[in-house]
Amino acid sequence: MTDFWVFGYGSLTWKPGFAFIEKQPALMRGVHRSLCIYSVHHRGTYETPGLVLGLDHGGSCWGTAYRVEATLQRQVIAYLRKREQVTMVYKEAWRPMFLAQDRHTPVEAICYVVDRGHDQYAGRLSISEQARLVRQGMGVAGPNPEYVENTVLHFNEIGIKDAQLQHLYAELKATQGT
Repeated sequence: MTDFWVFGYGSLTWKPGFAFIEKQPALMRGVHRSLCIYSVHHRGTYETPGLVLGLDHGGSCWGTAYRVEATLQRQVIAYLRKREQVTMVYKEAWRPMFLAQDRHTPVEAICYVVDRGHDQYAGRLSISEQARLVRQGMGVAGPNPEYVENTVLHFNEIGIKDAQLQHLYAELKATQGT
């Protein structure tokens, strides 16, 4: 067995929840980060869904790559499945990504890509609809606005630019308390 990689593009960037040997920026092509998943567990409920990030088809996405020791593969994948596959809205996939230290040689990473056929797939929503869903969302992991804020603030720290998420965050801050 050899060490393996996990690709994080949302909350995994600021709260991985598993042991890793190293982390570094990475680019995954063929998918993009999008607020496209109705959250009915972690950040919302079936009655009042929240909205969370998914890897959707097309484009490219900067995120965080975690190298995990080979002996932990079974344990870490079990953890990721429990965390990411609560409602099976994602498809587990092994996809190539490019580490920031070597942008010419792809490495395989496990990641979770949205299933567009799932009833939690929201597709593209307006910023106002995203904000409405995020404001109402509260799930087992806490309030949905906290998720957006933690993600945006962490992205600012590590240099990931996500205009859509920044716009949503600004909208939430502007209407906070209204």
